[in-house]
Amino acid sequence: MPVSPPPSPPTVPPPMPLPLLKRIPPGLWVGLAWVPAAVQPIVRYVLVPPRDAYSLSYPRHGLDAPAAQVLLALALLLALTGCVLLGRRPGTAYALVVGGTVVLSLAWRQDEAMPIQFLGVGVALCCLAAALPRRAALVATAGTLGVLAGYLVLRWATDAETGTASEPFIALMVVIAGLLGNSVHQAGAHTAELHARAAAQAVIAERLRIAREMHDTVAHSIGIIALQAGAAARVVETQPDRAREAMTTVELVGRETLAGLRRMLGALREADHDPAAHDRDRDRDRDRSRAPAAGLADLERLAATTTAAGVRVDVRRRGECRPLPADVDLAAFRIVQEAVTNVVRHAATDRCRVDVEYRADELVVEVTDRGAAVPGAPDGSRPRSTGFGLLGMGERVALLDGGFTAGPRPEGGFRVAARLPLPQGATAGAEAGAR
Repeated sequence: MPVSPPPSPPTVPPPMPLPLLKRIPPGLWVGLAWVPAAVQPIVRYVLVPPRDAYSLSYPRHGLDAPAAQVLLALALLLALTGCVLLGRRPGTAYALVVGGTVVLSLAWRQDEAMPIQFLGVGVALCCLAAALPRRAALVATAGTLGVLAGYLVLRWATDAETGTASEPFIALMVVIAGLLGNSVHQAGAHTAELHARAAAQAVIAERLRIAREMHDTVAHSIGIIALQAGAAARVVETQPDRAREAMTTVELVGRETLAGLRRMLGALREADHDPAAHDRDRDRDRDRSRAPAAGLADLERLAATTTAAGVRVDVRRRGECRPLPADVDLAAFRIVQEAVTNVVRHAATDRCRVDVEYRADELVVEVTDRGAAVPGAPDGSRPRSTGFGLLGMGERVALLDGGFTAGPRPEGGFRVAARLPLPQGATAGAEAGAR
């Protein structure tokens, strides 16, 4: 029987562009939060002409000293370097941002952490926790809380504590930023795990599909070849014409099987080729190198081939024959093909029967025979009940949410039956065609 190649892989659409907010690198977010917070007091309390408003934290003469100006330049350098490195080395970048924030407070001679200055630190911590494992985020959070505690200890040591300290509120912001970034990290890890699991399941499903397809097609063809070759060997001396006819059948079946295997292997390798070359080859060879998918329309040819091999196959159809969905049609044919192959190989009988019943909402196929059981097996089982054939048939039916049974018959022989539900669209189409 010709082997139907696996379907061509779907064309992968180009990736969708990321939203604008996600296209902005994390370092830019930190810079947008840190730099304005650092520049705003310089503009308001130093560059702008004096007004009634004044600030004890940012005195107008606070940057007059050369040392203060050097510290301010160093703070900007550290913070901006951290912003640049945040996407590549989050841990180092975060330490630079925190260091720049501390140096900025030293430039203004502040003994208290200002919330607006630590806003960039919180953004950087969120980015770090989203990019690195939880342990790194905990270390960064603990380090920042330690810096804030250092401000408190410094004021307590110098007896400069006045009013409500801002460090506890900043510490709360830091913890929230760390938790938010860790949540983003966990969500990304979970999404990556789901993608990896789906990819692994897709690979396994494809391997099982190829295994079923090759088993159902090659096993049947090899069984026919073995029977015809054996028959030819037995009658080659007495009936050379029959032997020649049998060997001709062996040649035809062998060529068809080999061609089908080549098509299947070629289709499996197409994913490694250049996409443009693949499209050209597919368009050029579609009509001459791709056989149509097998289906119940090929039952008569299957019966004729098997009958020529020495096992008569009677095909009976009941109900209104109508077009079926491609997956149901192929699964039904492969189930019948494998069941008939098992009869040829294991049943030790000269005939079997295939019943196909078209119902309103399902398709029922049944293959029965009156072959002998394995000697000594009390339940009438056969070797085919422990091979991959019945397993593959059951998998095909399960994929279509159908029912499958296989086992010895009370009156003798073996029975394979499958019930394949039909989609509502196919049923509606059939009823419309009947009216």
